[in-house]
Amino acid sequence: MNDWPEAWSDDNRGRRYGRGSASAQPESPRVMRQVRRGQPTPPGQGAYGGVPQQPQYVDGHGSGGYDDYDSGYNTGQVYGGGRGGGDGYGPQRPAPDWRRRIKWTAITLVTVLFVTTVATYFWADSKLNREVDLSKVIERPEKGEGTNYLIVGSDSREGLSDEDKKRLRTGSSEGKRTDSVMILHTGDNGPTLISLPRDSNVEIPTFKGSESGKTYQGTGRQVKLNAAYAEDGPELLVRTVEFNTGLHIDHYVEIGFAGFANIVDAVGGVEIDIPQDIKDTKSGADLKKGKQTLNGEEALAFVRTRYALAGSDLDRTKNQQKFLSALANQVATPGTVLNPFRLYPTMSAGLDSLIVDKEMGLFDLADMFWSMKGVSGGEGTSMNMPLAGSSGGNLLWDKDKVKQLVNQLNNDEKVTVTGD
Repeated sequence: MNDWPEAWSDDNRGRRYGRGSASAQPESPRVMRQVRRGQPTPPGQGAYGGVPQQPQYVDGHGSGGYDDYDSGYNTGQVYGGGRGGGDGYGPQRPAPDWRRRIKWTAITLVTVLFVTTVATYFWADSKLNREVDLSKVIERPEKGEGTNYLIVGSDSREGLSDEDKKRLRTGSSEGKRTDSVMILHTGDNGPTLISLPRDSNVEIPTFKGSESGKTYQGTGRQVKLNAAYAEDGPELLVRTVEFNTGLHIDHYVEIGFAGFANIVDAVGGVEIDIPQDIKDTKSGADLKKGKQTLNGEEALAFVRTRYALAGSDLDRTKNQQKFLSALANQVATPGTVLNPFRLYPTMSAGLDSLIVDKEMGLFDLADMFWSMKGVSGGEGTSMNMPLAGSSGGNLLWDKDKVKQLVNQLNNDEKVTVTGD
């Protein structure tokens, strides 16, 4: 008995469902009944008198034939295609707005940089030891053009352990004295660095005691320059330099043995070209001629050496100028400035070690270091104070040359005077 509907043969069954068919032709898709929803029929109309016309069910090609109906199978959008294409499985994400992302990234970076800079500024400013009160200095010369820094290297052992004193060959003397004195002038015609030998013959003028506030009248007493510092500290030293030169000192900067060595080590050592072999048992220097990088201990021995040099203190001041300029140049390199692991230790070591005047700011300090870098870079001049001879072991200044030098500095002119 044939179970298939009338007029349906096994061939029809095989072609439609692929069961038992030997045909190589692929099976065609099933035809799905589709619902066509037309416009709603107004009440009271239609074939059944007011009953809304029901949806018409037609075989998969629509009432008008194959060409006027698209079931969506041919486009891949049966389940609702995305806007503008895609895989047809829902709406697509909008393209990223890179301009907006870049803008906000830049704003974030600038904000972080600004906050870090401000925080660093206040941190560094708080570490400056503003101990010197230049308002205590009396009868000061009129201020000239440009800025004058009095830079002092003291033999202070403060902060050094007994082991450090032995290693650095500093001795154990109490108190502190000047080991070097320099004037750095900055202005429109390049920086000028002038060493004042500590054995320079100077007159102690009338001055006001930094601690007592009492006025001590000058008697014309002639002493070595370093005696002024030993007698009443930085304020009397500034007063004595101003009195004997006629040059107004704007800022005071001092550093001791320990601070000097710490700065050199923090910056990773300083490269310098040493002009000759140096061996000095008193300073501990044992250095060979040529270009080399000195650590803190070696650098301190180098700038303190004088007995192994033919020109003694005069040659030592030249070495001090050379090294300080090289140190400033090293501090200002990108390897230090752009490396926080080197910049902050260097700043910390330097700021902890420096003693400055009460009006000194970070921008003044930066100007000083940048100008010293300029001296080493050939943009400025370095010299000793012009000398006219010696008397009783004291070095005498050439008064005429000193007057001409001071006039050029006060007027911020290019320095043409030469020193020893």
